[in-house]
Amino acid sequence: MRSYDLTPFLRSTVGFDKLFNDLVDNATKLESGGYPPYNIVRTSETDYEITLAVAGFSQDDLEIEVVDRELRVSGRRDSDQDEDREYLHQGIAGRNFDRRFRLAEHLTVRGAQLENGLLTVLLALEIPEAKKPRKIEIGQTSGDQPAVLSASNAA
Repeated sequence: MRSYDLTPFLRSTVGFDKLFNDLVDNATKLESGGYPPYNIVRTSETDYEITLAVAGFSQDDLEIEVVDRELRVSGRRDSDQDEDREYLHQGIAGRNFDRRFRLAEHLTVRGAQLENGLLTVLLALEIPEAKKPRKIEIGQTSGDQPAVLSASNAA
């Protein structure tokens, strides 16, 4: 395993040491397989879609959950339904899977839909009003309190 020196980054930050360690750990981990294949698309400034190819899985076989900013999509099929078949060639993968995506702060899951073997998870970036940029009006030196403009007035 390679060792990275993050000291230059940590000199000008406070409280981000765990974040840096997590980023390095995640960057150096090998992805566990490429199944199922997926696309990540930005549909607008604040909306995203993750589409997974889940051919052969029904809605009941799939589970989607978010735990601590990690989206987990898993698929489980009964192996009993294929026991009575003798495959001469099996090119359609139908194995169980567990795919995880790390979500950015304030990114929420809006919903999911399954259509034509494609599972689409809809995501939206919802920045709270308190975290949005705001403009501060510069007051006079005579002791006036600076007025805070709302984010909608700042535009």
